[in-house]
Amino acid sequence: MDLFEVILSIHIGLGMICLLSGAVSMLAPKTKGRHTKWGEVYHGAYAALAATAIILSIWKWNEIAYLFYIAVFSYGLAMYGYAARKRKWKSWLQHHIRGMLGSYIGAVTALLVNIGDSIPLLNKLPALSYWFLPTIIGSPLIYIVGRRYRKKPSVSKKTSY
Repeated sequence: MDLFEVILSIHIGLGMICLLSGAVSMLAPKTKGRHTKWGEVYHGAYAALAATAIILSIWKWNEIAYLFYIAVFSYGLAMYGYAARKRKWKSWLQHHIRGMLGSYIGAVTALLVNIGDSIPLLNKLPALSYWFLPTIIGSPLIYIVGRRYRKKPSVSKKTSY
């Protein structure tokens, strides 16, 4: 096994950790505990995943340059969502949801682009659909989740005189 294959193996393992930890964090109650612990695992693994993706894509630029762009864009979304939470931006929760779910869509896109043709049923779809299917499915989910966790405007009580 050469060095490229070693890095690729590490990259694949990190991708599995991201997809699993991201799913656990998404499905966990949104309180400190399981959600935040698995979210930290997701973010740490995603940082390393992006780094290995950049290394691999530069190594074989003519074959997998797209991996560089997916890694930079998707990890940018992860950083955006992570920073919104850590720095408590105004409306941080909406930014957090968009960034983290957007980065998850990026990870799923990268997975499908690379192995979609070997997944039963998905392999019946045109290869170009692997680029768009995660966004087509994931974007409405970002909207739905965002609405679910949106702060409701406070209603002031009317006083009668």
